[in-house]
This record gives sequence, structure tokens and C-alpha cells, in this order.
Amino acid sequence: MRRIFTFGLLVGALALVGAACGGDDDAATDEPAAAMEDTTTMEEETTETTETTTQEMDIVETAVAAGSFDTLVSLVQEAGLAEDLSGAGPLTVFAPTDEAFAAVPEETLTQLQNDPEALRQVLLYHVVEGEVTSDQVTGLDAAPTLAGPDLSFSADGGSVLVNDATVTMADVLASNGVIHVVDAVLLPPAR
Repeated sequence: MRRIFTFGLLVGALALVGAACGGDDDAATDEPAAAMEDTTTMEEETTETTETTTQEMDIVETAVAAGSFDTLVSLVQEAGLAEDLSGAGPLTVFAPTDEAFAAVPEETLTQLQNDPEALRQVLLYHVVEGEVTSDQVTGLDAAPTLAGPDLSFSADGGSVLVNDATVTMADVLASNGVIHVVDAVLLPPAR
């Protein structure tokens, strides 16, 4: 099951890269929704089994099964948020990959791990209440997070940005919401 899900994530990521990078100029679009819809369509066509499987798992189980969110899952558990993200929802999570966490200075991660409340706030800054799909994200300028401050959304060519992070895969469905994979850790504004 893990291989199927990982394969589905890989196919979806490749579809997003292909939609963003190539193709006929006449068919190209600057609309991020179109690029995200193309990815969703490709995922639906090629990973129907995976989608059904992930819809049976909650957000935390889906992240664990993917195998590319080990740091995020570990920090969520450390912050005592696993139960919250496994609850009824619906929630939308903008999930940084392990590579995104690797780009954060080790000193910053250590500080967060030593300050449980700051860690909770950073993690909750990645979560929006409700199920916000890619179609909806592209129509928003901002959305409030569970940490309080808003995330901002914008388009850059064929990509959707959440603050300064790029959505690399959209609409990974879970039983209690949706995950959008981002390539950077989102930090709430300083208070």
C-alpha cells in the first residue's frame, strides 16, 4: 500500500512539473488553477486506487504513508498535535517535505524543539480550517490559519505560492481533509 501511495505522489509530482515546464505555447497558461487541475486530473486517472486508499486514512496517516514527511510527522507528534490532525476535521494542511525541513537551519529547528509553544504555532501556521482544494486556493488571496495569522496565496507563472513556498503537489485527499505539498517551511510573522 505504501508503494502505491508513494508511486501516486511521484506521478502527481511529475505531472505538476510537466504541466509547469513543458508543452505547446498555445496550450500553456499562466493560470495556476489550470496547472493544479491538470495534476489533479492526472492523479485521478493514474492513481484511483491510491486516492481511495488515502481517503480512508486521516491526514497524519497519509503523511506517514507517503514517507517524505518524516520530519513533519515527528514534529507534529512532539508538539502533541497528532490527535488534532487525526480528528474529524475537515482541515487543509500545507505540508513541507523532509527536503523543506532540511533547508531550515539546524539551530532554528533546535530552538523550536526546545520551545513547545513556538513549535505548535509554526506547525499550526501550516493548517487552515476546512477542506480547501486547489480550485479554491487559486481563488483566494489569503486564509486564516489555526495559529491565527493568515497565509497569503499568489500565482507565479504556472505555480501557486503559499507565502513564499511553492505548492509542488495539490489535493492529496485524506479522510479528514486535504494536503497540499509545499517546498518550504512556513514561518508565522513575528509578533
